Amino acid sequence: MNTQTSELKNPLKEVRTEKGKSDHTRGVVFELRVDIAEVEDKMLLYVDLPGVKAEDVDVRFENRELQIRGKVTPAATKPHFLHIEYGVGDYYRAFSVTDDIDAEKIRADLHDGVLTVQLPKAEALKQRRITVNA
Repeated sequence: MNTQTSELKNPLKEVRTEKGKSDHTRGVVFELRVDIAEVEDKMLLYVDLPGVKAEDVDVRFENRELQIRGKVTPAATKPHFLHIEYGVGDYYRAFSVTDDIDAEKIRADLHDGVLTVQLPKAEALKQRRITVNA
């Protein structure tokens, strides 16, 4: 697993996971696998959510904390498995977010089991060209 991060100040910091903890109504909660990228004007989170429908994804931002939850609906019928490596359960991960992110412009999209969360940088941090007057 590659865990390299930028040498620049990272506006995201993981605050907690609920990996392996039992949820009293849903079963096991798995830690989300997340890649974080920085582009010119935003941070991007790529979150694996296998088996989660868009209506079962909950992304919340409150008190400078970004929380991502995914609920998996178990199959109605369970076949007799000979070998199991994939567990069914829900997903959760939370990150603290600095003031470097414009919270009002955060957006999330789910496509093919990957949630992309866009965290735009605050205007004060965006690079801009200064006009030189003669």
